[in-house]
Order: sequence, then C-alpha cells, then structure tokens
Amino acid sequence: MFIDYTVIECHSGKGGAGMVSFRREKFIPKGGPNGGDGGKGGDIIILVDHNLHTLHDVRYNRVYKAKNGQQGGINQRSGKYGLSITIPVPPGTIIKDKETQEVIADLLHHNDSIVICKGGKGGKGNQHYNTSTNQTPRYAQPGLPGEFGNYELELKVLADVGLVGFPNAGKSTFLASVSAARPKIADYPFTTLQPHLGIVKYGDFKSFVMADIPGLIEGASEGKGLGFRFLKHIERNKVLVFLIDTNEENPEEIYQTLVGELSGYNPVLLEKPRLIIRSKIDTISDDQDNHWQNVSFPYLSMSSVSHKGVKEVLLRIADFVDEPKDIG
Repeated sequence: MFIDYTVIECHSGKGGAGMVSFRREKFIPKGGPNGGDGGKGGDIIILVDHNLHTLHDVRYNRVYKAKNGQQGGINQRSGKYGLSITIPVPPGTIIKDKETQEVIADLLHHNDSIVICKGGKGGKGNQHYNTSTNQTPRYAQPGLPGEFGNYELELKVLADVGLVGFPNAGKSTFLASVSAARPKIADYPFTTLQPHLGIVKYGDFKSFVMADIPGLIEGASEGKGLGFRFLKHIERNKVLVFLIDTNEENPEEIYQTLVGELSGYNPVLLEKPRLIIRSKIDTISDDQDNHWQNVSFPYLSMSSVSHKGVKEVLLRIADFVDEPKDIG
C-alpha cells in the first residue's frame, strides 16, 4: 500500500545521572570522590533507504521512544549510552514540525540522515567537584531530559519522468509496456489511485525512472479529485510527459487545461521540460484524426498496445533526461 503522509511522535532518551561515590579501599581510609558520569540518552534519527518507496512502515508505528542513558558508576565508570532509534524512510521525504510547519529537512539521497531529537546529556559525577576546600563533594549532576516533538513526514516521489494526463489517457498502459511495473489497468477512470514507479532501460546500460501519476481533472489545483495529493509528486520530476488520448475531440483544450492545473498548483512546474504524446493511435483510422491537424503544440504519436511509435518516444524522453531542455 502506497503511503505518502504520516505524523510521528518522537521522544529521545534522558541522560543518566552522575554518581556520588568515594574510594573505599584497604589502607586508604579517606579516599577521594570517584563517582562516574551518566550516559547520554539515545537519539531519534531519520535515515534514507533507497530500497523503500513508501512510508507504510512508519504509518503503523507512529511513536518512537529512545532509551535513557544509565547512571554513572563507582571508580569513575561512566554510565552506558541509551540506544538510539533509526527510522528508515524513502528518498524524497520531507520532515516538518507539526506545530510550526517549519521544514526541518528534505532528504533526497540514500543514507541522508538527520537527528530530529537529540538525547539528553549525561550528568557529571562527583569526581568533577573535588576542590581544595571541598574534598568530599556529595553532589553529582542529574541527567538532562531528552527532546520531544511531533513531526509530519511527507513523501514526494523521486522520478526522472512524470506521466501527466486525464484519467484513462493511457499512462499506466504506457508504463507497463516499457518497464516491469504492473499498475492496475482498466477501462474506467481513476484506475490508478497512487503513483507507480518503473525503471525504463534504453541504450547500452542506461535507464531512467518513470512515474505514473494518478489522473488529473479540471480543478485538481484546487484539490478536486485528490488533486493536491497527486500534483505534489510531479514537483520532483525532471521531465513531464503529457499523454492525451487520440480520441479526444479537442486536444488543444485538454492540453491547456493540464497546463493550467500545473500552473495553478505551482507555476515552477511550467519551467520543467515537457513532451506531449498522442496516445492510443491504434484505436482510430487515419481519416479520424482531423481534430489533431490544427493543434498549436508539437507532439509525438504512439500506441502502447501495438508499440507503434514507442521507441521514438523513449529516445526523445531519454534525450531530455540526459540533457533537459524545454520542447513544449
């Protein structure tokens, strides 16, 4: 199950208290202080794992409490550090403070990490308070408390190419035809309810990641049809590929609607390279495509079922993945 948002509660460990202790050895009746320091409390760490693609595991384990540091011991022995907790997340995870909505970190790459709650510092033992005027200090520091916070984790899919279009434009069929991804495919709208990723191989040992973004509708930038949830994943894509069904009677209007929804959500999206694809050309004959003759934008045609034109489309996409530039 694809999960792209959750809230977690984090408690780092408390530092261990310092020890009050004195040397008690044979023939040393008045040994000095030898109380050890307390151990540091455990941290809460968030770490990127490129093998993950969803926040599923975090969603069902929302409270994280690290261990406390142990008290210092006699003979200047320091207490054991509390065990830290590491929370693995997929690349593209944004961490926000739930109360202030401040972005704490944007973790993009494998092994990127951040300590979001630091463990409390351990207290000093009485060995540190021995002076010429106080040779039997009976005081040690208590450990400092750990940190606490509620944090929002939001995942934005990382992909080189994002497929954009209305429901049933053929995005899932295209992804399934060129990669090992197996999104649900059916002849009704909103078959895809979550992004799907596929690795598309081309050339000699080259590849790029393609994302099937759930279908947009008019008003998506205002939240209609779960528009916010779907549009946010497009922000990470290097190249946008617009798929428009060849059977649409007004492809120009469809394209302008899609561009308008992207602009309404985030105008920066229009700065990304984009390619327009006329899909499902296997479903009509040559004399049925008059409504595509006067469109104002350049486009390529293909059929994901018959694979006609697919190779040319992939090579064009690969050109812009390797060296992005706007052609739309």
